[in-house]
Amino acid sequence: MAGEAVVRRVCIVAGGAAIRRQKRMRDNFRRVVVKVGTHAIANRSGRPDRAALRRIVEGLCSLRDAGCEVVFVSSGAVAAGVEALGLPARPTAISDVQMCAAVGQARFICEYERLFAERGVKIGQVLLTHADFEGRRSSGNVRNSLDHLVKAGIVPVVNENDVVSDDEIRGNAFGDNDWLSFLIAKLIKADALVLLTTVDGLLDSNGRRIPEVVDLRGVARLVRAGEKGRLSKGGMDSKLKAVKAAVAAGIDTFIANGRRAVLPQLAAGRAVGTYFPGSAL
Repeated sequence: MAGEAVVRRVCIVAGGAAIRRQKRMRDNFRRVVVKVGTHAIANRSGRPDRAALRRIVEGLCSLRDAGCEVVFVSSGAVAAGVEALGLPARPTAISDVQMCAAVGQARFICEYERLFAERGVKIGQVLLTHADFEGRRSSGNVRNSLDHLVKAGIVPVVNENDVVSDDEIRGNAFGDNDWLSFLIAKLIKADALVLLTTVDGLLDSNGRRIPEVVDLRGVARLVRAGEKGRLSKGGMDSKLKAVKAAVAAGIDTFIANGRRAVLPQLAAGRAVGTYFPGSAL
């Protein structure tokens, strides 16, 4: 019974009011940052999953068709490099991670360029590190570049620059791009942040999806913390950290299943995944 009381305090489990509110918020979205995790777009070996990539690209194009400016943050480069180089798992040595990133990033960007071109959309690759957000001048350059790309109708495809970054050694890695996607959303004043993973949203202790969270206090007690995959750095803990920061900045945020065609549903105003309104403090 106590657990049920907590659920009532932190989330709206069902109801037409929640869905109507969710749709009203989506109707106002003009700029959206979408981040996809490694396991949503790669198979178990790390090889890019072409069917999953096509589904993601089609979903991003549906957001564009609905009038949204889209910035796309994609993980998966290191995993693709792990597979291409025949390694048994994600390496721990930073030089090996950088090598995998260099090999894998080329594989992914080629796939994205081909798939977006089929829809008549141009992309631009953007690789970032923590240093790009630390100073006013450098962060301003990032903001101006992303602004110019989206206003020109080009989809920025963003990833952490693992090839040259040693942030993991210093403990400053973004965390499977979840934190990076929040930093970008805040920097460019996005209306919404969508975190795509391999589950249907935030799940309660019984494995049931929580449709909407209106109060993040105590939510960690409700949910099953996601385990990190052997090819990636993140997990549900990483996502909740990004969610908390995003909603505190007034950015509506979603966690949804990137293995499903959820982006067209978001574009159509349907309730999918878990919704965190910008006021969910």
